[in-house]
Amino acid sequence: MPRVVFHKNGQTFEDEVKEGSNLVVRAGIKQFPFPHLKYQCGMGKCATCACLVLAGAERLPPPNWKEKKQLGERLDSGWRLACQLWLEHDIELRQD
Repeated sequence: MPRVVFHKNGQTFEDEVKEGSNLVVRAGIKQFPFPHLKYQCGMGKCATCACLVLAGAERLPPPNWKEKKQLGERLDSGWRLACQLWLEHDIELRQD
């Protein structure tokens, strides 16, 4: 099961999720300790859920067209949209 480490406002939340989990979906139904995950549409249209990937980026699929449109040059710095990631491996994220 993938291990997720999430940093927000100086706090760190850590837990395991089932393979294929989406963090925005889990936050929306109050599963996994993500009380501070900022998200809105869940469809890649608003970029509210943008997170910096601190570890595990090499195991993520390439950014899709929604991420390319919303994040642009930030993709090169390691930013991804949490709503577009279905986790299969460990990951560490930070959201400002």
